[in-house]
Amino acid sequence: MSTPASQQPSPMVFFQTINAHYQTEALKAAIELELFTAIGEGNTTAAEIAKRVNATEKGTRVLCDFLTIMGMLTKDNDTYALTLDSSVFLDKRSPAYLGSATEFLCHPGLTAGAKDIAGAVRKGGTIMENDGTIGDNNSVWVNFARAMAPMMAMPAQMMAALVDPEANQKLRILDIAAGHGLYGLAFATKNKQAEVTALDWTAVLEVAKENAAKAGVEDRYSTIEGSAFDVEFGTGYDLVLLTNFLHHFDPPTCETLLRKVRASLNDGGRVVTLEFVPNDDRVTPPESASFAIIMLASTPSGDAYTFADLERMFANAGFSKSTAHRLLPTAQTAVISEK
Repeated sequence: MSTPASQQPSPMVFFQTINAHYQTEALKAAIELELFTAIGEGNTTAAEIAKRVNATEKGTRVLCDFLTIMGMLTKDNDTYALTLDSSVFLDKRSPAYLGSATEFLCHPGLTAGAKDIAGAVRKGGTIMENDGTIGDNNSVWVNFARAMAPMMAMPAQMMAALVDPEANQKLRILDIAAGHGLYGLAFATKNKQAEVTALDWTAVLEVAKENAAKAGVEDRYSTIEGSAFDVEFGTGYDLVLLTNFLHHFDPPTCETLLRKVRASLNDGGRVVTLEFVPNDDRVTPPESASFAIIMLASTPSGDAYTFADLERMFANAGFSKSTAHRLLPTAQTAVISEK
């Protein structure tokens, strides 16, 4: 009795995965060439697109075909068109354009650790020097602040709407590892009584202050320069924001920081944590669960923490209650913890 074709062993997953770097490089090339923008402008054949992006017709055709195979373009006879996702996120004319994010996501200071995953597995953390991405004053975070802001706009607005839906009460907010500042600014732009203190490295805070000025809230925006583990926070905060920060550290380190955060809060104060939170099986949902390999490669002891992990850390630090809120359609979860 023969084995059904669907149950036959196949090397295809191996070949697709081992060659996946071509997908990364092809997308980077398309963004650099402004290929998606060219198609959005109405250039639909390889010849038309090539002329617009100043490339050869053959090279353009091969790249467009590969992007079609990847699901980033469609093809009808000899004409190409943008998918919905590509038109929204990869056409430079779109307000939701994310092409600049490649400047951070593909930055050598972030990706170097991925060159030796085996070494990171053996060590249990990054093989990069100077603690990888968490080293003091790592310049990669200036790059992050400038390149990733467009990608953070949606979760920032969603988080502010979740936590401060009425936007009509006075709030003192501490934004730890503020980066571009968009999370704190989402509260400040909605709520005229919100005052934000942003904490980060000096050079990174310059980007946050620029964004505060653009948002017209610089009079309610102050800064603390330095490491969250070393500087004084002060007291009297109603909200502390910990956005995409705890995943860089092991649980004991996180709990040390959380005790310090708790001491800075008013009675009734809350912490809002934004993270890639996998289910307890640690393999679903894939967008959140796969973040663990990035932390293994780029930090000494970071991880993608489940809600149970985070809930335990906050409880050990003295917080009374934590609740999880998925921010769909993003891959992130907001965890609200009460003092």
